[in-house]
Amino acid sequence: MKELLSGNAAIARGAYESGVKVASAYPGTPSTEILEHLVTYPGVYAEWAPNEKVAMEVGIGASLGGARALVAMKHVGVNVAADPLMTSAYTGVNAGLVLVSTDDPGMHSSQNEQDNRNFARFAKIPLLEPSDSQEAKDMVGLALEISESFDTPVMLRTTTRVSHSQSLVELSEPQTVPLKSYRKDIRKNLMLPTYARPRRVDLEENLNRLKEYTETCPINRIE
Repeated sequence: MKELLSGNAAIARGAYESGVKVASAYPGTPSTEILEHLVTYPGVYAEWAPNEKVAMEVGIGASLGGARALVAMKHVGVNVAADPLMTSAYTGVNAGLVLVSTDDPGMHSSQNEQDNRNFARFAKIPLLEPSDSQEAKDMVGLALEISESFDTPVMLRTTTRVSHSQSLVELSEPQTVPLKSYRKDIRKNLMLPTYARPRRVDLEENLNRLKEYTETCPINRIE
């Protein structure tokens, strides 16, 4: 079945179909509708956070605890969330973790038009960028798979027009994704300097694996 969805509504649908159990966000155009749509789906715990840093920490905690998680905020919100975001690249994930950054080229509702593709490079995490609502939905599921396969948070970057424009989206039934068991691992999850230094090496090796993956990934194409 197909339905006319905005990019933000499609992201919410993609999270639901892909077994996201926890979602946290801080409101701000053009990201607000993601959580507003996601809260309507059964089986998803969704909450507004007092700020973007807390939203990111909720997502990290859910992921480490074994639940697929999605965090959403506008582009300038990633500035606020930078502290936990940067370290989460070192700790990695347990269940999949996706950060949705909705950028605002042209500053339709924002104080700047920073390009958060640079933030993904800065944090050393992979980034996916949909061009329409169908890709927005599908890339949530792909981002979660990449997150779990490569032990990393993944950024999904949209723009105002992708977030708010509408197009037809092929809907699917939600997956049954069981919670992952939590395994206490201080060397991986606690980034004291003595543990962070070897994790930095792991992070660089992971980036090399991701580079190889991007060479064959079907969404990387020129038309």
